[in-house]
Amino acid sequence: MAEYSLGDALQQFLKQSRFKAPIQALQIQDVWENIMGKTIARYTEKIAIQGQTLQITTHVAPLKQELLYQKEKIIQRVNEALGEKLINDVRIV
Repeated sequence: MAEYSLGDALQQFLKQSRFKAPIQALQIQDVWENIMGKTIARYTEKIAIQGQTLQITTHVAPLKQELLYQKEKIIQRVNEALGEKLINDVRIV
């Protein structure tokens, strides 16, 4: 029987679990301020993952526009923060 570290076992469990997306959304929320800055983080109301799409909720119209311009940068930064290519699209609502 092979030995696994607790971290490896948890990673393996998450890959096969229905809890993967909500946990990854929480991971993104934890680093969102570092990724996007304090101002954007302050006015971001919700972050969720649906499939490979990151859904960002805000009711601030100028911020929505700014986030639309930064979609590619957001995808790159989030994937780097998570250590894997998880996100391939961003939806602003």
